[in-house]
This record gives sequence, C-alpha cells and structure tokens, in this order.
Amino acid sequence: MRFRTLPLFRTLFTACYLTGVAQAQLFQFSKQQLIDFTAQNPFDRFADGRPKVPDALLSRAREISAEEVWAVLPGKGFNNQYADGFHVLHPGKKLVGRAFTAQFMPVRPDVDEVAQAKAKANGLPVLKNQTVMDMLQPGDVLVVDLFGKKVNGTIVGDNLFYYIMKTTKGTGLVVDGSIRDLEGISAMDMPAYFRHADPTPIRDVMLTGINIPVRIGGVTVMPGDLVVGDREGLYFIPPHMATAVLDNADVIHIHDEWTRKKFDEGKYKSSEIYGSPTDPALKKEYAEYLKRRLEELKRSRAK
Repeated sequence: MRFRTLPLFRTLFTACYLTGVAQAQLFQFSKQQLIDFTAQNPFDRFADGRPKVPDALLSRAREISAEEVWAVLPGKGFNNQYADGFHVLHPGKKLVGRAFTAQFMPVRPDVDEVAQAKAKANGLPVLKNQTVMDMLQPGDVLVVDLFGKKVNGTIVGDNLFYYIMKTTKGTGLVVDGSIRDLEGISAMDMPAYFRHADPTPIRDVMLTGINIPVRIGGVTVMPGDLVVGDREGLYFIPPHMATAVLDNADVIHIHDEWTRKKFDEGKYKSSEIYGSPTDPALKKEYAEYLKRRLEELKRSRAK
C-alpha cells in the first residue's frame, strides 16, 4: 500500500535544499513558506519572512492582561492560544515580544548524525542551543519546545540567559523545559517562563527546528506571534489579531476606569453599574466618557 505524504509534513522536510544555516536544520520554513503560513499578517516582515509586529503595538501590549486577550481570541475561533503552569521569573514584569521558535527532540543517533553532518558542511561546528540564540534580534522572545524535559533539558544557564537578555534587549524567554543556574538568573532583569529548574546541563537532545510551528503546552506557536505573558501565564497572539486585541483592551481599560469612578461616588449598587449600567442616563454618560477617552488615547499615541 502506498501512503501519500501530508502537505505540511512534506513542507517541513525541505531543509536539504535551503541555503546557509537553514541547510543545517532538519526542519525550517523557507521565506515563502513563512509568508504562506502567516498570510493574514498585515505588518512588515523580517528578511526571513517572519511577521514583524510593530514596536508601537509591542508597547501597547505591555498594558494588557491575559483576560483582556481572552476577551477577543476565542470569539474569533482561536481557542488554544493560552499556556500556563510555568514557573514565572519576575512575576511583576510583563513579557512582550515577537516569537522566535525552536524545537528540540530526544536525541536519535542516526537522525542527529545526518543533521550534524549538514551543519558541518555549511560551516557550523555543531547544532546546539546556541545555534538558535545567535540568530536572535531585538524584540524577539525565544520560544523553545523542549518537550517538558527536566533533567538535561536546560536551555540556558545564567551566562546564556545574560546573552539572550543583551541580544533581545531584555524581551524574554519561554521554554517548555528547564533552565539552570536559577540563583544567577534571578538577579537578571528579563522575564522568563520555564517548567523546571535543574542543575544539569543540556544533553541527550537534538535541535530539530528553527522558526517552525512548535507546541508550548496546548498552544501551537507560529514564528512572529505576539507573545504576552503576565503572572498568570502566556498568550500567543496571531499577528493579524494583534490590533483587534489591543483596541478591545483600550475599551476594557476605559470601562474599568469609569466603573471605579462611579463606585467611588458611593451612590450605586454594583449591579447598577457593572457589567454595564442599567439606567439610560448612566448608559449615555458612559458612552460619552468612552468616546472622549478613546479620542484622548488616539491623540496621545499620535505624538
């Protein structure tokens, strides 16, 4: 019986004809494949095709919470974009940036031998965790699928954590796996999300993908996703949904602001104001307040 190769599976097995660093990987999307799989991206792109969510939107995203992201994405069919259950380094510091994805798998000698040979042929001494780190740019969040590995699943220690912090300008790190040297890392001012801390070095794994779809918890993360992390967990927002999420967050912030102002007056029961006012005069007051505050925000961001 003949089995037909699935299109995505066939797409992933394209490294043999890519150039430079790409030839050294088992899996990596070409520029065109990144464009194809993120076709709804409305923004500019990096040279490799990865979506580039604008810096202005990254700044706005630092003000939102997981609940505010949730308010939009499920209603648009994006039900699997939230991951939690991490250890959170610096819970009071928001993580915001563009996803740069990496995938590791348990080492299989025959597969790893081929990958390492291709790496050597293209001028790379060895495929390893630092191969990915040396490709990072400012604003990137390194998002690593290390299949939850604890012992010998440590993507960084304190020195490589420091390198990522300097290279990305402190954006952040997400690893479905481990870190080591937690004592030293804790003194550095970069947010990070990790499953475990363990003293062992990374070992018995192989790098199998760079800037391809990866799984973090129950989420499929695409290169270029807007990553937003708070003390609860992480959201991975498709670039074409970023503006809608952030615009809706503005409305939520203003609604909360007005609601608390009314509570401060001490004249109303909670049910008269929240979730929306019941009195027609209060409804009108809120609508006018919302319009005025949205216009003020628009003017302030245009400066």
